[in-house]
Order: sequence, then C-alpha cells, then structure tokens
Amino acid sequence: MKILLVEDDKTIASGLDYSLQQEQFTTILCHDAESAAKVLQDQLQSIDLCLFDLALPDGSGYDLCQTVKKHRDIPVIFLTAVDDEVNVVMGLDMGADDYITKPFRIRELISRIKSVLRRYQKQSQTNSVIEIGSIRVNTMEGKVYKNGEEVLMTALEYRLFLILANNKGQVLTRAQLLDRIWDVAGDFVNDNTLTVYIKRLREKLEDNPQAPNIIKTVRGMGYIVGD
Repeated sequence: MKILLVEDDKTIASGLDYSLQQEQFTTILCHDAESAAKVLQDQLQSIDLCLFDLALPDGSGYDLCQTVKKHRDIPVIFLTAVDDEVNVVMGLDMGADDYITKPFRIRELISRIKSVLRRYQKQSQTNSVIEIGSIRVNTMEGKVYKNGEEVLMTALEYRLFLILANNKGQVLTRAQLLDRIWDVAGDFVNDNTLTVYIKRLREKLEDNPQAPNIIKTVRGMGYIVGD
C-alpha cells in the first residue's frame, strides 16, 4: 500500500514517515502543496491513501483533496491542529474520509488508516450498480441517477445513501448510520446532523419528500431503503 503524506512540519513528517514504513506502507513525503500536486499529477494512479495537513505554507489540504477526488476515489485523511466542527463537516463534505487533530497518537492514526482502507476494500466488493425504483447508484462512477438523470450530491450525502442502498430492505438505526458515516470520528456527530442529511437526500431523490418512498422512516427504529 502506498501513502502520500503531505505535512509541512518536518519533525512531525519525519516521525510519521518512519512509523508508516514500520507498518509496511510505502510512503511519498511532501512538505508543501506544490510538490504534492506534482506527485498527484505523476503518480496518482499508484497511490492508495492520502494524508493531508490542512494548513500548508503554499496552499491547503482541501485543494489537494479536491484534486484527488476529482480523478480517483481513494481515501483521504486530514491532519490538522484545528478542532472545529465546521471544518470537520466541510472537510468530510469535500470527500475526506476521516479527520484527526494534532497532537495525536501514532497508533490511533494507524488504526484509522487501516479502518478506512478496510471500508474501501469492502465497498469495492459490493455490486457496481444498485437499483431502487427510479434510482440507480453506480458505485464504480460514484454517481446516483434518478430516471436516468444524474443527481448531484456532496460526498457525505453520497456516502450516507450508499450505506442505505447497500443494505436494501434492512432497517438501519440512527446510531448505526452515524457510526458508519463518521467511523472513528464519531465525537463530532449528533442526531441533528443526520436529520439534515436525510432531509437533503429526500429532497433530491423523492418525488414527494413529505411522503418518501425511497428512504422510509421506521418509527422508533431507524431508516430503510428498498423495502
């Protein structure tokens, strides 16, 4: 597994680089956005996961994440000194898969990396096309269609709907959905966040969002798709 590590603090970067190699990962180390962008241009197809510091001397980890997600669906984890829910949501909406605040324990970061990689491996094994009534999910493209027309979604909206779609006919509780969406970053989640995203999905997918037929509520239990 090859990891692109972008961190401007050379002391932190050196320690991370060594620790990742001890875990048998191959690493590419960059200290700024410019050199990272060049690596992405030349080697993106061979990279399995990206670790991006958010605050770089010549740019932002957000910009690098957008570049990655535009061309490949591979995991991105943000490293940041900012413990801020707005930045967490913004980063995850942009397509990041996890978010860890400095200072962190290296074992925790390694655990998160392995967890995200396992999730991607499982996702790649699911059906490439899922159909639910007039809705079609193409997991290879990472796109959702309604009556043949693409439905534009944020990364987090897509991830939430994909979890529901991959469990057609099964009631998923709010707790299960929150755990699967946010994985080990569950500290930043509350019920209101999930309610907002379910509402957004219904507005985009349902013919009548007030009487949903795609994403149904099972009172006192959770949500079900494709029942």
